[in-house]
Amino acid sequence: MLRGWTLVEQGQGEAGIEQIRQGQAALRATGSERGGYFDLLAEAYGKAGQTEEGLRAVAEALAQGDNNGGGEVELYRLRGELLLTCSAEHHMQAESCFRQAIEVARRQGAKSWELRAAMSLSRLWQRQDKRAEAHELLAPIYGWFTEGFDTLDLQEAKALLEELA
Repeated sequence: MLRGWTLVEQGQGEAGIEQIRQGQAALRATGSERGGYFDLLAEAYGKAGQTEEGLRAVAEALAQGDNNGGGEVELYRLRGELLLTCSAEHHMQAESCFRQAIEVARRQGAKSWELRAAMSLSRLWQRQDKRAEAHELLAPIYGWFTEGFDTLDLQEAKALLEELA
């Protein structure tokens, strides 16, 4: 599955998706009740421009309670990101997904996942010219962190906050 993800990142979407699917099948063959890693598959479909397939993967994972990899928070966030690629008509649904991801992350005390979901919602609000609301949401979550500022998520959050200021 990770080899497939690497292929997707290198621009080989179809080959990567096939590898992820084969990995899921191998995992099921071991007796696992779940195929696993639907978050990886959903994001791979999104990067390959196959939004509907990505949304199906998220729906399947949520229906199965399959929270391997990124977990429930990431599945809701990915659903929102995929919806944004459909059309402007889906922006309210995407916002709802991001809010749900933030809520679940807060219940779980998962600050890193909360940060990712808040960045997604903040970017949406930025595009909707709700810069103050976006900054107000993201700043306290970013401020919670005391280390790890060299990670991609925190670097992106800092850059987004600077854009929103």
